Amino acid sequence: MDWRARDLTISLDRVAVMGVLNVTPDSFSDGGLWLEADAAIAHGRRMAADGASIVDVGGESTRPGADPVPQAEELRRVLPVVKALASDGLVVSIDTRKAAVAEAAVAAGAVIVNDTAGESFDPEMGEVAARTGAGIAIMHSRGTPATMRSLTAYTDVVKQVAEFLTERAEELEAGGVERSRIAIDPGIGFAKTPQQNLEILKRLDELVVSRYPVLVGTSRKSFIGAVLDLPEDQRLEGTAATVSIAVWGGAHIVRVHDVREMTRVVRMTEAILQPDTT
Repeated sequence: MDWRARDLTISLDRVAVMGVLNVTPDSFSDGGLWLEADAAIAHGRRMAADGASIVDVGGESTRPGADPVPQAEELRRVLPVVKALASDGLVVSIDTRKAAVAEAAVAAGAVIVNDTAGESFDPEMGEVAARTGAGIAIMHSRGTPATMRSLTAYTDVVKQVAEFLTERAEELEAGGVERSRIAIDPGIGFAKTPQQNLEILKRLDELVVSRYPVLVGTSRKSFIGAVLDLPEDQRLEGTAATVSIAVWGGAHIVRVHDVREMTRVVRMTEAILQPDTT
């Protein structure tokens, strides 16, 4: 399977590692570490050297309880970083809920829009993807960061997430976005309880059977902390387990903070899954 993004074709014959680059003061795990543009650019380059095939730049935290960021401030944070990393030849995605930010980032060199708005999506986001030819990843969530914790009632979380993502992808196609440019993300940690997140990972194959690449982001998230009773800075091993399970379940892209370590986990899991040719 391939994922097209502007003039690029990203091969997903091997699982692609997407590195998380939060240019924010308040992200749940690394807030403030890469807030300055020079530090963020240097970290993006390190992630690429460590195995990230995509660097995902975000200027607004979407963690539960996070405050919204004005558009002008989000642009100020992300555009210098996107421009510098794209100028280096890196594959850059923009993590945003705002169509105007997505469009400006694509103009600065991003080739993928990581639309994290979920069910409250900006209807203009699809127009940006159709007009620019950017790849687009659509994520499931409910409400806003301030309200998502209270919106976890599902009759069947996997079925309902799959239905939303399929409907949203089909709407994008109807709006002019080519199927080959769309990826789907179940939104681990977004408007889901810890048990619901585990259920999605167990049944990931129900999403993988769709026509679209599946992106999974579990890195350092609170459901890992809930299972292991550990803070964000001690969730490496828990993240590794979830990344391996995601790859085993058929994920095409994994979004992680610890790129070097998780690239090794991905490649080892792939080696186990390789068919026996003896």
